[in-house]
Amino acid sequence: MAEKDVRSRAAAAPLASGGEPKPAKQVKRPKRVLFVLMIALSVLVVGVTGVVGVVVSPYFDLATTFMTKPDMSSKSVKKASAATRAVTEQVEGEAIVLLKNQDGALPLSSTGKVNVFGSTADNNFSYGGTGSGSGDASKNVTLYQGLKNAGLKLNPELVKFYQKSAKSSKDMGRVGTDWNLYELPQAKYDQKLIDNAKSYSDTALVVLTRKGGEGFDLPTDMASYKGSEAGRSYLQLTPNEEDLLAMAKANFKKVVVVLNSPNTMELGFLNDPKIQAAIWVGTPGSTGCNAIGKVLTGAVNPSGRTVDTFAYDLKSAPSYYNFGAHDYSNVKHGNNALFAGTGDATSGKENVHWVDYAEGIYVGYRYYETAAADGYIDYSKTVQFPFGYGLSYTSFDEKIKDFSDDGTNVTMTVSVTNAGKVSGKDVVEGYYSAPYTKGGIEKSAVVLGGFAKTKLLEPGETQDVKISWTHEDMASYDYTHAKSEKGAYVLEAGDYQVSLRRNSHDVVDTRTVHVDRDYVFDDAHDGKRASDKQTATNEFDDVSNGDGITYLSRADWKGTFPTMAPATKKASAAVKDALDNPAAIKNPKVNDVTYGAKNGLELKDMKGLSYDDKKWDKLLDQMTLKEQKMLVGNAGWMTFSAKSVGKPAVVECDGPNGLNNIMAGYNGTQLAGQSTLGMTWNARLAQKVGELFAKEAHELKVAGLYAPGADCHRSAFGGRNYEYVSEDGLLTGKIVAAEVRGIQDNGVYCYLKHFALNDQETHRCDAGGLVTWANEQAMREIYLKPFEIAVKEAHCRAMMSSYNKLGTTPAAESYALLTKVLRGEWGFRGSVVTDCILAADTTDINRGLRAGNDLYLSFLQNTKLTKDTLDTPAGHQALRRAAHNVLYTEANSDAASVGMYGQAAAITAAEIVDAAVIALLATYFVRRHKKMVKWRAQEVAAGRLEPKRGKGDAK
Repeated sequence: MAEKDVRSRAAAAPLASGGEPKPAKQVKRPKRVLFVLMIALSVLVVGVTGVVGVVVSPYFDLATTFMTKPDMSSKSVKKASAATRAVTEQVEGEAIVLLKNQDGALPLSSTGKVNVFGSTADNNFSYGGTGSGSGDASKNVTLYQGLKNAGLKLNPELVKFYQKSAKSSKDMGRVGTDWNLYELPQAKYDQKLIDNAKSYSDTALVVLTRKGGEGFDLPTDMASYKGSEAGRSYLQLTPNEEDLLAMAKANFKKVVVVLNSPNTMELGFLNDPKIQAAIWVGTPGSTGCNAIGKVLTGAVNPSGRTVDTFAYDLKSAPSYYNFGAHDYSNVKHGNNALFAGTGDATSGKENVHWVDYAEGIYVGYRYYETAAADGYIDYSKTVQFPFGYGLSYTSFDEKIKDFSDDGTNVTMTVSVTNAGKVSGKDVVEGYYSAPYTKGGIEKSAVVLGGFAKTKLLEPGETQDVKISWTHEDMASYDYTHAKSEKGAYVLEAGDYQVSLRRNSHDVVDTRTVHVDRDYVFDDAHDGKRASDKQTATNEFDDVSNGDGITYLSRADWKGTFPTMAPATKKASAAVKDALDNPAAIKNPKVNDVTYGAKNGLELKDMKGLSYDDKKWDKLLDQMTLKEQKMLVGNAGWMTFSAKSVGKPAVVECDGPNGLNNIMAGYNGTQLAGQSTLGMTWNARLAQKVGELFAKEAHELKVAGLYAPGADCHRSAFGGRNYEYVSEDGLLTGKIVAAEVRGIQDNGVYCYLKHFALNDQETHRCDAGGLVTWANEQAMREIYLKPFEIAVKEAHCRAMMSSYNKLGTTPAAESYALLTKVLRGEWGFRGSVVTDCILAADTTDINRGLRAGNDLYLSFLQNTKLTKDTLDTPAGHQALRRAAHNVLYTEANSDAASVGMYGQAAAITAAEIVDAAVIALLATYFVRRHKKMVKWRAQEVAAGRLEPKRGKGDAK
């Protein structure tokens, strides 16, 4: 029947109940356009959320870690910060070095009046450095406040004069230092001001400040800067400072100099008898100025010791002649980093830069003491203040009470008596002198063997202090193959003089240790050293051989003493080829890895397990390739989450002188500089600093710290000397190991930095990284020593590789450094992160992973992983090994309790959105279907549609 006939018959049918029909509610047919739009919209939303989940959501970790700030006003944060502020004052109190105290000029009367001179005494005072070691100084105790808090009364007219007249140094941004010096000329001081000051007090405190910072070394010539003149270095007095001192000496009975500098200076002017006293305060951090006031007034007795040798002329140091800017004229490299051209990193192609450690082992006191012992220099005319030097307001009698040598350990018990009238602390310093054969293995005439600080001793009180070291500690590294075919540590036969000293030069008492024969610590002779996991052999012949380098030798001081390195020279053909053509990546045949297993383990289950526990394999099997590449390739101030193993995203941040989150934009307490901490010579105090530093970091939700700094003061002009402890590897190692122990024992991991030979800032990261040449003996005995001590004694679980190259190999790509020495010889277990490569393209992630560099302090480095890594079993193994190292570090910390789950949350949010859209679409389909059924029934009843027939119905 035709459809129109059905409709007409229905219209003519009589009503069953009679009367007018009740109008039925008309149901409109659902629109097909809406149906199509709903499907399209659902597909779009699910697609977009799918993209978010698959592509975008991993980067939610960045947003989570960089945009989440802790509640700085919470009670727990305030409590932690108060503790770190308190210990910072304690550090400064034990760090201040009393350099001179003629006729008992210090301490000052605690209620006395003083005139504070110097344009840097207020707003130009240096509390720390710039860059990673910078901090928020807005809440710091100023020098004026610290002096007032100690009871001193400051000449208010002078204070106002400087506040009105003194110029402030320029803010150079996060990386950089204003090297201009702003001391006012004497023409600015009218006679009335000086006469009033004379009437106010007979005491003049003259404050002299120098600064340091990341990215640039201190100028060796001030020709390009204001406030000084050509021919003078930044570490010499300026003409205006000389005039200021002359005025003070001419007008005041008592002149006391306060040296606010992390770097040694030329201080010959202190020998003038009209300058009665001088203290070196370093960089005191947030509250250290309170300690300066207390030391000046005698409430605290100074017990600091120098961490560097103060020479009258800084040009007397052999390192002076190979430091700074030196270029290869025939090799040019570019910088393709994301932010190339910012900060201290240049952009575009430029000459590759190099530096020769031509002085070998003769750095700091090792040079001055040895050259003097050999008659090459006149010590008294060359050195003003030895390494380890410092005076006190009291006097101490030291004597060797007991001494033993059991063939393995040398132990000295020193009896220390406070022979003065006020309480104080003393530092016990033990040194050894190894037998030297002219032309043989290079030996310093004096080497620090051990040290310890006493408790606070009351007048007449005695304390027995024990210091010890091993025979293997006295071994020298022979890289020349004279005693071992492959290179080895060698303890040569003969008499070793062991001495108790006031400092590196002044001897109190001596004993003798006799070694009956040569002990060669290699597999062919006496086996490995007891502290090593594997035998130490030459790993850096390519670095030692250099590029036409001659090393300083005590066999011929005059003939081998370095001359000024040329500004430019040509690289040899071999060096040029190695720099221009890095070795291709090799993929050995290895088994592929497992991804995506369901073993039910989480990162929290691994805490306390050994690195080699079999459970690690099961956990790593759960990870995906994507998780591993995102983890290693995006480690800029954080590490990514990994949902498969329950790893959260965690915050990591600078720095060595207090927590400094440069991405999220908040700071913790500004600690005293690392060099200032070193000046305490107190490892127990360093551990306490680490403990409180970690507790503050924990309260600020920070899992890992880019700290402490463990490089050395190779030169007085090192821009980052404030961030490193000293010129000596042992002192540096013991201090940083103690700090690392304190940090790690309190649930925070720390990346000891910068591994290795990052001892100058000039061109450190330009043109692919500074090419560094050094012999392996100097590397092992000085520059690697602090890292070795921290690994062996504090079980340091994280390390930061440096920007520079070791020879022609980037440090972050050095298998010899990161795998053979660090992990193989020393037994390091944990992760290695690069220095920040956002602005400096100094390493290739694919080669670095194979060398043992696990994390890349940047973003989007995962995009630089090539098929050599992503599509090969060897590459997969490298990624898995890196993930293992990172997870091991974080498992043995409190990362889980301070972590965030940005990526997982984003994926979950995407999944929720998808589920909601699907549910809404299903609801729409059900309702549309019901509506369609009602509409069809209505149309059939109205005769406008035929009813649907079943399969058996007749047509």
